[in-house]
Amino acid sequence: MTRRNHRSSSTLLLRVVAMTVSLLPMVPIAASGLPDPVARVLDWQRIDPDSLSIWVQRVGETEPLLSHLPDRPRNPASVMKLFTTFAALEQLGPAYRWRTEVFVDKPPVNGRVERLWIRGHGDPHLLDEDVWRLAATLQRSGVRHIDGPLMLDISHFALDAEDPAAFDNAPTRAYNQPPHALLVNFNAVRFHVFGDRSSGEVRVEAEPNLPGLQLENRLRLEDRSCGGFQRGVGYRVADQGRVQFDGSYPARCEDTFRLVRRIVEPEDYLEGLFSIVWRQWGGEFAGGWRHGVWLNDHAKPFAVHESRSLGEIIRLANKYSSNVITRHLKLTLGAEMHGEPATHEKGVAAMLDVLDRHGVETKGMILDNAAGLSRTNRVSARQVAQVLAAGRQSQYMAEYVSSLAIAGLDGTARRRFTNAPEAGRMHLKTGRLNGVSAIAGYVRAADDQDYIVVAMLNSDTAHQGPGEAVQDALLRWVHER
Repeated sequence: MTRRNHRSSSTLLLRVVAMTVSLLPMVPIAASGLPDPVARVLDWQRIDPDSLSIWVQRVGETEPLLSHLPDRPRNPASVMKLFTTFAALEQLGPAYRWRTEVFVDKPPVNGRVERLWIRGHGDPHLLDEDVWRLAATLQRSGVRHIDGPLMLDISHFALDAEDPAAFDNAPTRAYNQPPHALLVNFNAVRFHVFGDRSSGEVRVEAEPNLPGLQLENRLRLEDRSCGGFQRGVGYRVADQGRVQFDGSYPARCEDTFRLVRRIVEPEDYLEGLFSIVWRQWGGEFAGGWRHGVWLNDHAKPFAVHESRSLGEIIRLANKYSSNVITRHLKLTLGAEMHGEPATHEKGVAAMLDVLDRHGVETKGMILDNAAGLSRTNRVSARQVAQVLAAGRQSQYMAEYVSSLAIAGLDGTARRRFTNAPEAGRMHLKTGRLNGVSAIAGYVRAADDQDYIVVAMLNSDTAHQGPGEAVQDALLRWVHER
């Protein structure tokens, strides 16, 4: 997930550039060595060609059709997810699942237990409905009353404390949530904002409405058209669990506006959500939580939740560019290959090992953040292409390719090439940070030949529209071959 700046102006810019390029003669390769449409966009935007790396290769061939500065290290932004998801899929397999286990110190007596242990293994997609099912399983197993706190075992991950504000000073953004062995709903609260014309008020509802969460609603309903940044909704987290909303909301908005933010710590989130669903099932819970490590490895869990398969999980990571999921994949890979507990160092070592074994040149790579949320990650266009080539040759090729967004149809590429000949013929991973615009994936050309395509632009204005304009020119050039 990346920051989106100047969206309206960027969209207009892309349209103007696309229209201009479409009117230009289609010379296959310009004197600069770049395809003529790409060279013209760079000139139009006054972008130094040295800030761009490109690799285009027909699938099945060993030499590129086109390469431009292919070995220069670039920041790939979220294109980095191609490396992480490939390594996880190859090593763990598409059927891999995460387990969340519940233990009790002693069997329930008259439906009562002293406390409840929950041990997490880093399920990256544990949702509120999964907690609901766990609670149902526990109650069917005879637990009705929990007299003490939840004992939360998060020892599967051994990580240094991480500042969620460190990357972009936006600590409440859901994409900045650090990895956690017992993360539910990505630790995100969904705030639904809508205007009530009958009362003249703006309503704000939290989902889930965690105990202790305080909403201070100072929003005003204003008679104006629906639009504006966040529709005029301002918010700030005053302190832990207290959120203030301010501003004016357009009365002419027919739908609900949604903000997704991280507000509380993962332990508080899990305890609050569990208390809600436990009481929905008619149980009693004293409340509270404590950290602990469940040491009885011979004990049978009282209840177990198994996650969705890794094959499903990587679709969420790549199609929708989930940072949280991808970072969990790296840690899981490290724990499986180098033993518990998972650490960042083990995860990086595991990734490099898998990539090496599959013919990807890892020399010079900097894997600071497995999801691409980094200013220091560095890979080359050649290395990205090697990962994509390995993905096409893999026994899990179908799972890997289908995890990418389809141009004009879904994921982060759903608005690319809509209602155009290219729609549906490109599986892509996009990436954008301030100063970075990247894309990589597979393109089926008009002659039904498949190509690996990589483009990474590192330039001050890359994220403001020029990056996508360059990408579109290149992708069209490949498609029209």
